[in-house]
Amino acid sequence: MHPHPRRHRGYTPVRRWQPLTDAEWGALLPFVLVQNRPGRPLKDARRRMDAIFWIAAAGSPWRELPPRFGKPDTASRHFRRLSDAGLWERLLRALARPDAPAALRAVEHWVCCACRRVGCRRDLRIITTARRLGFLSALRAPPHMLPDVDLSERVHRWMLPVLRDVRERGARALPPGFLRECRRWLTLCGGRLRIPRFLQPA
Repeated sequence: MHPHPRRHRGYTPVRRWQPLTDAEWGALLPFVLVQNRPGRPLKDARRRMDAIFWIAAAGSPWRELPPRFGKPDTASRHFRRLSDAGLWERLLRALARPDAPAALRAVEHWVCCACRRVGCRRDLRIITTARRLGFLSALRAPPHMLPDVDLSERVHRWMLPVLRDVRERGARALPPGFLRECRRWLTLCGGRLRIPRFLQPA
């Protein structure tokens, strides 16, 4: 059983970007503070989070960030630091709780959009967390097209006894069509290499 509560599966309603309200920033601040380095003051943290959500909601490259948010390179580096620190996974878990505050639920769409922008260093953790909790909007494609850690573990458990038997008794212990089935399931576990852009959720 997974340690996180499973929520109703579905897509988060789209919300157009606007600056964070005081209540929304207050709900996010405890999570952002956790990412801050000890003894280092948070400078322009709220503006940086507004910048991240603007880029995420718009689906635009960092170079198109409006000047009022500061330098694009500064905002993108801050986004990478937050991503590497696991901020988005923690926010998804907090949003999945039945007692999640309304101010935090209000930014769910922007959090999901930010999850889809995370690079390959964190991508698998985001995919696994979002799939388990049912945040389909946080996935960059339909779930069956993405790597599946849980399915991979189940396939491994299915393959292991057969492979042990083959090691002890030789190739004659290999069931007919076993290797073909292994290839098919491992392909499903790994997900698609190329995903059409139009399949990404809004």
